[in-house]
Amino acid sequence: MYDYLIVGAGLFGATFAYEASKRGKSCLVVDKRTHIGGNVYTEEVEGINVHKYGAHIFHTNSKEIWDYVNQFVEFNRYTNSPVANYNGEIYNLPFNMNTFNKLWGVITPEQAKQKIEEQKKATEIEVPKNLEEQAISLVGTDIYQKLIKGYTEKQWGRPATELPEFIIKRLPVRFTYDNNYFNDKYQGIPVGGYTQIIEKMLEKSEVRLNEDFFTKRAELEKVAKKIVFTGMIDQYYEYRHGVLEYRSLLFENKLLRGVNNYQGNAVVNFTDSKTPYTRIIEHKHFEFGNQEDTIITKEFPTEWTKEDEPYYPVNDENNNEVFRQYKTLADKEENVIFGGRLATYKYYDMHQIIGSALKTVEKEFKI
Repeated sequence: MYDYLIVGAGLFGATFAYEASKRGKSCLVVDKRTHIGGNVYTEEVEGINVHKYGAHIFHTNSKEIWDYVNQFVEFNRYTNSPVANYNGEIYNLPFNMNTFNKLWGVITPEQAKQKIEEQKKATEIEVPKNLEEQAISLVGTDIYQKLIKGYTEKQWGRPATELPEFIIKRLPVRFTYDNNYFNDKYQGIPVGGYTQIIEKMLEKSEVRLNEDFFTKRAELEKVAKKIVFTGMIDQYYEYRHGVLEYRSLLFENKLLRGVNNYQGNAVVNFTDSKTPYTRIIEHKHFEFGNQEDTIITKEFPTEWTKEDEPYYPVNDENNNEVFRQYKTLADKEENVIFGGRLATYKYYDMHQIIGSALKTVEKEFKI
């Protein structure tokens, strides 16, 4: 009999297991994948640490969280500065003075603000009703048409006029010549990849991979006093209130022999509507690699089915209402703890997942 059965060996489950183990608790961690780490899993290929489930850049303003992850591994000084490719035109992201200068030839922040304001006024949008109107009201029509519309519609698989405006509200816009995507005080990539963090977190737990909780549910529910569940909450309750929607991703990986530097940046977004993928990741640049070869990954957003990996919750009104019904059931559970992106139907950055897990630990052990 274990103290905790932890379903999912991703960041939330691993953090909880680490903290519980420190307190002398026994943990069994099961994951249906063949590896630990969830979506932050990195795999070394030809000396390059490949982010198998898309680019993951750690960033936070919390010194507590930064110190916490640094106890497991050294982080480098990588700064996330993606660029956008619109039909062969290259623009800096996030939208900043370099972007505005390339678009309009403006030099000062005042000139850029004036240009955006002119375009906003021309649309006569008073209260944005959808993503398209929200984006135009923030950055004007030029930036929307070239750098937002195509990328966003590929990402979500539907017209921007049918997407809720809140998706774009956190859009970073800066009137400085600063290509750093994140404003957070701490930022970097683990030297040697993310997987080693999870390995160290799970050192004192029993881990069973390639083991699907739902195929052995009756058996597994009996082996521990409590369950920490990080999978899809609707699946846990056998979809009784309906299926929550997600967007999924397909990854096309390619090893390029004899190519030292394919695109000059770790992340390039393709913002036109014709290119079927949203971005290309060149993994060696995350760790300033100088290998003779390189590995690139093209990222294709897709519709999600129950057979696919769920990546992005579709947090529209209908799905959020369905989730609220599952949340009501979850709140009544005495011996099941729900945590992580899938169990709470919310998109999290890595530092937020760790912070959420640590708060759960505080509550569970009444620290």
